[in-house]
Amino acid sequence: MEQLEQLKSWVEDSRRIVFFGGAGVSTESGIPDFRSAGGLYSEDGDYPPETIVSHDFFERHTAEFYRFYRERMLWPDAVPNAAHLALARWEREGKLSAVVTQNIDGLHQAAGSRTVWELHGSVHRNHCLSCGRSFTLREVLECEGVPRCHGGDAGCPCGGVIKPDVVLYGEPLEERVLRGAADAIASADMLIVGGTSLAVYPAAGLTDYYRGRRLVLINRTATPQDRRADLLIRGSLGEILGGLDS
Repeated sequence: MEQLEQLKSWVEDSRRIVFFGGAGVSTESGIPDFRSAGGLYSEDGDYPPETIVSHDFFERHTAEFYRFYRERMLWPDAVPNAAHLALARWEREGKLSAVVTQNIDGLHQAAGSRTVWELHGSVHRNHCLSCGRSFTLREVLECEGVPRCHGGDAGCPCGGVIKPDVVLYGEPLEERVLRGAADAIASADMLIVGGTSLAVYPAAGLTDYYRGRRLVLINRTATPQDRRADLLIRGSLGEILGGLDS
């Protein structure tokens, strides 16, 4: 396939690839996305999922937030797929300088990627809203109902509510992460965008920082930025990225 040969050639010639990805990167690991048929946003319930994963809902209906969060947003047994592994390998080989992700699952790091800008945070980081103590995902999963601080100064629990370090609707993206992602994209000699609808801002606007001539879009469906692409490929990220070395 001519498109794959072109992609392979560009990857071999590049030294500062940046990959920008969304939920579609992790669907091949068994984690559902949000907007496709069968995704989280297509589910019926007492509250729309978009409402549940908002800052206001977390504060007002914390128990209901955690019920949904545990059932639908946490996938502790998911493992990296071929796309995650290929990106980590490129970083080790000195071809890829950074991953910019909208995902919160930590699978890029699990695959071995080190420079990862997590725009929407991570389920693996959690903190007590009262004392700031940090908690792991496993500790949150082991709690029933609303997880509360079971440690603090001198090991004494303060009992504060634990919040996942994920960006909820109504919360701003962390400026440090946004700047790091923007700088990485601006300095890239190749930008690969995959598994994202490019419809969620301000994250989607980060692609505007890329001024090069190797903008690659890999998606199963169309995006608003398809016309900008120097190379447009439809298909599975895992099959495409993982198959380049074959």
